[in-house]
Amino acid sequence: MHLARPSTRTLVLAVCLLLLATALVLQLADRARGTGATRCERFAAGSAERAAVVTGEGRDVVVIGDSWSAGLGLDEVAASWPSRLEGRVRVAGFSGSGFSAGASGCGPEVSFADRAAGALRGGADLVVIEGGLNDVDQGDAAIRAGFERLLAALPTGPDAPPVVVVGPASAPARADGVARVDALLARLAERHAAAYVPTSGLDLPYLDDRLHLTPEGHGLFGDAVADAIAAAGV
Repeated sequence: MHLARPSTRTLVLAVCLLLLATALVLQLADRARGTGATRCERFAAGSAERAAVVTGEGRDVVVIGDSWSAGLGLDEVAASWPSRLEGRVRVAGFSGSGFSAGASGCGPEVSFADRAAGALRGGADLVVIEGGLNDVDQGDAAIRAGFERLLAALPTGPDAPPVVVVGPASAPARADGVARVDALLARLAERHAAAYVPTSGLDLPYLDDRLHLTPEGHGLFGDAVADAIAAAGV
């Protein structure tokens, strides 16, 4: 029995389809891991959008944080939790970032430490650092190293602004890793004479992803942080 050999055109078409399928699989895998360029570009755009919004009046407050600060998932990013703080509040939030250099799939340059200098370029009377949920899969050494680099990047001396560290809330999607990170950040904050605000005990409403806050959740979280800062006299 004689079998017809496939034509050159058929072979070329088959190879093209295979390459296209491979590219699509790789793209979907990148997006699932949070490392795809499209996702990181979207996070960068969201960060810039939130940074352009200044809320309130009074002393200059700079917030360095993750997606909660950036307002990921909100229709109005200006309503993210830092808007509840007293003062003239500027936000340097980048979704997926954290204390450790490896927290983000968008590269170490978006870590809190690497973004601190730019965030404080306009000066500050108070620095608030919020995060930890993106560090739950990082080791203690990596978190500690990132925290030390962050504090080293902040102003020092008698006129340096006070620093408040806001720990991670118990978001259902990552609750299992919160206690360890929370305890570690509390110890590091104490070592550096920074005020620490634990939030793991707050009962907050979340979006369907069980990781990000609803608009109401942002209000509750922001009010809790504002009350804790006032109570600490910072």
